[in-house]
Amino acid sequence: MSKVYTDRDADLGVLRKKTLAVLGFGSQGHAHALNLKESGLKVIIGLYPGSKSIAVAREKGFKVYDTAEAVRRADVIMVALPDTKQAKVYLSDIKPNLAPGKTLLFSHGFSIHFKTIVPPKDVNIIMVAPKGPGHIVRRQFTEGKGVPSLIAIYQNPGKDAKKIALAWVKGIGGTRAGVIETDFKEETETDLFGEQTVLCGGASALVQAGFEVLTEAGYSPEMAYFECLHELKLIVDLMNEAGISGMRFSISETAKWGDVSVGPKIIDASVKQRMKAALKDIQSGKFAKNWVKEYKGGYKRYNALLAKGAKHPIEKTGAKLRALMPWMQKRSIKGAQAAY
Repeated sequence: MSKVYTDRDADLGVLRKKTLAVLGFGSQGHAHALNLKESGLKVIIGLYPGSKSIAVAREKGFKVYDTAEAVRRADVIMVALPDTKQAKVYLSDIKPNLAPGKTLLFSHGFSIHFKTIVPPKDVNIIMVAPKGPGHIVRRQFTEGKGVPSLIAIYQNPGKDAKKIALAWVKGIGGTRAGVIETDFKEETETDLFGEQTVLCGGASALVQAGFEVLTEAGYSPEMAYFECLHELKLIVDLMNEAGISGMRFSISETAKWGDVSVGPKIIDASVKQRMKAALKDIQSGKFAKNWVKEYKGGYKRYNALLAKGAKHPIEKTGAKLRALMPWMQKRSIKGAQAAY
């Protein structure tokens, strides 16, 4: 069992006299910046000229600089940019302004592990990765709580990298919940695997397939939506709170029997083999190479696949049914994107 670090293992004093720069003001960036600021630390924001986030960051009380200037001014620099954009920004704005003793901090290991960024040996390279989206990191902090987080050390020439990582994660509230140390390889490969095969790709494909099977068999799209998507939150919440066995304790005997007798026939050995193939593509760097190629090609296939998914019949049905649920917070995705 890995050691779990808490508040008593971290010292905010490590960062008291340092300037912290957050490059980007999107999901994770804004949460880290605000939490650190409210923890009493000096935080500046680095953004590209013309960024829509400049006004937002200033309104929140931050001094905003061009990315290169923020790197020059800071001792610890968080690269809170999309994975595919980090390499270009690193070469143009970050690398020329690094100096020995500075620390680069990432919230995901993609660029370092797959070497789209190759940093100099005289700077610390660390990771602080909350296991939750930025708005949850922010909300939990304002409620006096925290999100369980990971830290990792890739380079430690200053011999203080771990202390800096622990101080940073304390500043965003992570040590209130608990922090586990990993490494860049493990975090990157497991994170990509989870996203692709279970949490996002696997769940989305399973929900859509179930909806299609029911509607193609003549059942109403409303009933298919309720059974294959709406009630999924109930089951996931039960799993999240008490594990799979805890979820099974809370459902009917009929549901339990269907779970244990039919579920393994749907997600069978052939699915597991394809999961292993996906993991192999991640481990070999094939997925990363193809994703960078997709970015450089203008996101053509990526955008086409997203557009196809948005036109799936389940989306129209869901929008109609969610309008009948006044207790549910409605979120529009039209024109919405993370700000950097």
